[in-house]
Amino acid sequence: MSSVNDLFPQSHPVPLAEALRPATLDEVIGQQHLLGAGKPLRLAFEARKLHSLILWGPPGVGKTTLARLMADAFDAEFMALSAVFSGVKDIREAVVRAEATRAQHGRPTILFVDEVHRFNKAQQDAFLPYVESGLLTLVGATTENPSFEVISALLSRASVYVLNPLSDDEMGLLFERACRKALQGLSFDDDARSRLIGLADGDARRLINLLEQTRTAAATAGLSRIDGAFIDNTLAQSLRRFDKGGDAFYDQISALHKSVRGSNPDAALYWFCRMLDGGADPRYLARRIVRMAWEDIGLADPRGAQIAGEAAATYERLGSPEGELALAEAVLYLAMAAKSNAAYVAYNAARGFIAKDGSRPVPLHLRNAPTRLMKDLDFGKDYRYAHDESGAYAAGEDYFPEGMPPVEWYRPVERGLEIKIGEKLAQLREQDRAAQKTTKNSKDSED
Repeated sequence: MSSVNDLFPQSHPVPLAEALRPATLDEVIGQQHLLGAGKPLRLAFEARKLHSLILWGPPGVGKTTLARLMADAFDAEFMALSAVFSGVKDIREAVVRAEATRAQHGRPTILFVDEVHRFNKAQQDAFLPYVESGLLTLVGATTENPSFEVISALLSRASVYVLNPLSDDEMGLLFERACRKALQGLSFDDDARSRLIGLADGDARRLINLLEQTRTAAATAGLSRIDGAFIDNTLAQSLRRFDKGGDAFYDQISALHKSVRGSNPDAALYWFCRMLDGGADPRYLARRIVRMAWEDIGLADPRGAQIAGEAAATYERLGSPEGELALAEAVLYLAMAAKSNAAYVAYNAARGFIAKDGSRPVPLHLRNAPTRLMKDLDFGKDYRYAHDESGAYAAGEDYFPEGMPPVEWYRPVERGLEIKIGEKLAQLREQDRAAQKTTKNSKDSED
């Protein structure tokens, strides 16, 4: 006869993350550039001298683990705050607890602040005095560049350590440790192992979560051997997503832009697909592709801007996934198109000059004269209508304000269509010089 305990078992498997949590620095997988013999964080632990630090890296690379190990190594009180959910009130409470800990036990306090970049300036200012006094040793964890997100006063009092995503080999070590310590009774073929590590994408926490899901699904299905098909059919396909406003996002769009500029179609296609795979909005990518056409291809191949614009319009009409092909083809075309940033450079130079220059008046001969009074004031006098001139070009005519220094902002490159544009511009400038020389000689003879 079955008992209640048979129907509702009392034992539960230990959470995988808890079973695999490193107890010592030597058990930490990855970050050997910081934790290897003679490396900065290893030396800091061995010196047993507390100092504030900021751990900067992507999710799931050991930031929280290192903070906890630091507290153990230095026999310090460990307090954790999440900048997402905490405010100045929580910081003040942490300060009170730290003061009590020091008074009663003489122990230092490590304040671990997860997502420290989400604290605003006022919140960062709130614990700055206690970091300066040594009451709190700050260990901040961030996925964002601390140069932009952490106030300079706090940044100057903390060492910044950059953590890297785990490599496939390091993820393999974690996978084998999990199988050995907590997944006895389950076996994985090479395909399943490869798929799980690929889905985790360098994130140890994600790999642990995926293995936890696999363990649960296998128990439900009554399986002990896991293959790639089971992973595909059972697990949600976790995409390698990034924070839409985070460093990974902007690093990848930068890589896409630079691959197009560098005329490498395969690299450009790789980063484009990486961003789609990561959940980037194709409309955002379309806007950036149009920008690339105008900035880096420019007048060397005006078809680039046309193709980029049409690809963006095609995506709006078809949506995903069909419209993504149009964007991919635009990326490939732009990568292989002739490159010129001459118009971009000229535009920026002109904007820079005007921002610093005064408001020069429009010369009289270039002003419109729709009224009798304006004509009497010589508006439009001596203006030369280009279509009435030879070649429809008024050689020697000056279209700049009086006293304007000579400028040549637009300098076509010798690539693509700009070769022809450059030849024409050189010809027109030579006509200007000849006309100006003739005018000068005429004035000298009159004098």
